Amino acid sequence: MASKCVHKGCGKVFTDADESCVYHPGPPIFHEGQKGWKCCKPRVLTFDEFLVIPPCTTGKHSTVDDTPVEPKKEAVDVPEPTPAAPGTTKPIAVSAALPPSLSATGAHTPTPTGTPAPPESESDDPSLEIQQGATCRRKGCGKTYSGSGSREGEECVHHPGYPVFHEGSKGWSCCKRRVLEFDEFLKLPGCTTKNRHLFIGKGKKSAEEKVNDVRTDFYQTPATVIASVYLKKIDKDTAKVDFSSPTTIDLDLPTSDNKRFTQVFSLFAPIDTEKSSYKIMGTKLEFTLVKANHESWATLRSTDPRTGEIIQTGRPTRA
Repeated sequence: MASKCVHKGCGKVFTDADESCVYHPGPPIFHEGQKGWKCCKPRVLTFDEFLVIPPCTTGKHSTVDDTPVEPKKEAVDVPEPTPAAPGTTKPIAVSAALPPSLSATGAHTPTPTGTPAPPESESDDPSLEIQQGATCRRKGCGKTYSGSGSREGEECVHHPGYPVFHEGSKGWSCCKRRVLEFDEFLKLPGCTTKNRHLFIGKGKKSAEEKVNDVRTDFYQTPATVIASVYLKKIDKDTAKVDFSSPTTIDLDLPTSDNKRFTQVFSLFAPIDTEKSSYKIMGTKLEFTLVKANHESWATLRSTDPRTGEIIQTGRPTRA
């Protein structure tokens, strides 16, 4: 029997209990406008970016939510004010006399804000196939595609607005209800109904944007060169990094926002292709290149201009 995984960041429909599950084991964290998960480091500013933070832990699917619950802060008892002595003037509560948007220090208190998401397509592209188990893209719906041929009679109850987080309360701009806990926010029932779900929208743009140049940097040790190629949202599943020879690296880096960077890096000096490696992160591709000899590199690529500067060996330290 198919079940839906309740782990944060997964949400897949599964039939095999031993299937691997990639998810966030920690609770969400919202602090001073930043959003993220307690179990990993990425912090973002918008709710849509928060929803696509890559899960950090691999385990097994579950139908029981085992996310640790953050302890609630106990209210602090405030002592009663001491009555003023006869003949003295009672001090005025400064904060009570200030405008609602100002604190006692003169700083503006945050007001409810939210960043509206770009308009979503109202219907699926009929030329694109909907994969079985796909989840409706409208916020607050969560229905999955069963694979049936007819989609008549569907009812999509969702939130057309954007999330609003203010002073601990959480809700949607399109309706009035507010809650305190993030899990309660995720369960807020939708306030708008459409007669069809949105599983894929219009699909990806047909025209792919070519990226001609990217920023790079590197540092080195006597045995290795650690280099970074800065490009956001590299698609790990389709990216190709080929150590084709000791002196070149072939790069073909598509991104999830429909961009692509392709280039052949001609390296300053030979590397050991068997021992060299790379890893893809959220904002860059990082190489660990093992030198074929212990020669100091003046530049990363043989085509880069030499500045005449002395290249530091090892990661720079702060003074």
